[in-house]
Amino acid sequence: MNLHRMRQELGTLDEPTRRAFALSLARKLLGVSILPTIGSLPAFAADPKPGTTKAGQGALGIPVAGYDGSKAKHLIYLAMNGAMSQIDTFDPKPKSEHQGDTPVIATKIPGVSFGGSLPKLAAMADKLAVIRGMTTTTADHGQAQYLIRTNYKPIATTRHPGMGPWLQRLAGPISQELPPSVVVGDGSSIGAGYLGAMYAPVPIGDPARGLQNTAFPKYLKPGQFENRIGLAVEFDREFRKKSKSSMLADYDELYKSAMALLRSKALASFDISKEKPETSEAYGKNPFGQGVLLARRLVEGGVRFVEVNLGGWDMHNDIFQAMPVRGAILDQAVAALLGDLETRGLLKNTLVVIGTEFGRKTPLSSNAGRDHHPAAFSCVMAGGGVKAGAVHGRTDEDAMTVEDDAVKVADFNATIATALGLPLDYEIHSPDGRPFTIANKGKPVKAVLA
Repeated sequence: MNLHRMRQELGTLDEPTRRAFALSLARKLLGVSILPTIGSLPAFAADPKPGTTKAGQGALGIPVAGYDGSKAKHLIYLAMNGAMSQIDTFDPKPKSEHQGDTPVIATKIPGVSFGGSLPKLAAMADKLAVIRGMTTTTADHGQAQYLIRTNYKPIATTRHPGMGPWLQRLAGPISQELPPSVVVGDGSSIGAGYLGAMYAPVPIGDPARGLQNTAFPKYLKPGQFENRIGLAVEFDREFRKKSKSSMLADYDELYKSAMALLRSKALASFDISKEKPETSEAYGKNPFGQGVLLARRLVEGGVRFVEVNLGGWDMHNDIFQAMPVRGAILDQAVAALLGDLETRGLLKNTLVVIGTEFGRKTPLSSNAGRDHHPAAFSCVMAGGGVKAGAVHGRTDEDAMTVEDDAVKVADFNATIATALGLPLDYEIHSPDGRPFTIANKGKPVKAVLA
């Protein structure tokens, strides 16, 4: 098929089909894979409703009205996928018959204890803000993970953005070379949703390998790379004449950012092999520990948002064998991160969050595990914008019901947004005209905010 004929047929495709084709073609033509995966991008992008947004704000490095730049500038979100047990980690109950074989250790905060697999975090509890009153009504992993990342329940007609894209949209990027948001490890991370392609987080599967296929292909002679970009523009020409979608500008920005990063020295931020061996050891020689180390490097380079996923918390069986292993991985990595950030002067500007989708029933199952329990669970914050040494919320004697200071998911995310200086009432309208805010009417928990 000749170029003219291909352009004509491409122009007849609907936008989602054409979008998938264009991304696939770009990867093949350019020989690199830095562009987001097709499945991570939305079919349509939002357009702010007239009167709610000034043109260009939040998209080109200009913060939106109401953004407080004096607050924390970075967010490292550590996602405990699978539902972390509260009684075995941050809300133990030594007098409960359901505590079982999980030991309980004292922290630096008088009267507050952690599970025995978290000794390093117990020793620095005075740097943490622990929310023990988290509660939700969703006990399905996928739906609960979507809810805690977006503040909205999944619906068929709308894909909501996660916190990283929101942070980029409202605060703008920091680095002119590095992507504003990155997701590390396998997990249920949320993409840009209706915010559009230019806000899609960059995915990193293996932190030890960083960004893969970022070198210009050796088989391309000087000038051929630019020629292939020109060819891609040719494919676009007929479609651009017919389409008025704002997504075209999004993809232009996406391509420009990707190409700029390929030529940038900032790529070194993705290379954890440049760290000293003792630093790498301190975080833990496992994918999560190395992912957390990568998060520190990226924040240091100017990335706004980094999510690192740690699965394996869905402990329906043999929890007393599984918890020490999983807890030790979390304990070592987070303790190293907080100490490293503080040493480098980054902690005051970086909010670190340990989040999970719901909790677990404390009575043991027939398989010596703990089943799903959305009514009570714990999450943790530290760093910029957070009151160190705070413990908020109280559960009953078995850690099954929140008795005081319950915190809903929207309130939790409103607290994160407030610590980052993001306006809670700023509206973005999805393509179907529905208004959305970052925290979905949640109220920040002032008791844990600095």
